Amino acid sequence: MSSSVEHLIAMANDIANFFRSEPDHLLAVEGVVNHLQKFWDPRMRRKIVAHLNQHGGEGLSELARAAVVKLAAS
Repeated sequence: MSSSVEHLIAMANDIANFFRSEPDHLLAVEGVVNHLQKFWDPRMRRKIVAHLNQHGGEGLSELARAAVVKLAAS
């Protein structure tokens, strides 16, 4: 795994940690997805989705993984 992917994983997990306090899991996932869409460069989004597809999202928290799955489907 490249250091740039590791950095994206860490960033996605940090974002997910912020939204983890949301009691509604679907709203938390949507919050992470919205953040990734608004603030991440398209290349960053493609790279994290590729990591999900190639490595099952290894290293992503459950919430971050759920958000990247939803991001990949959009």
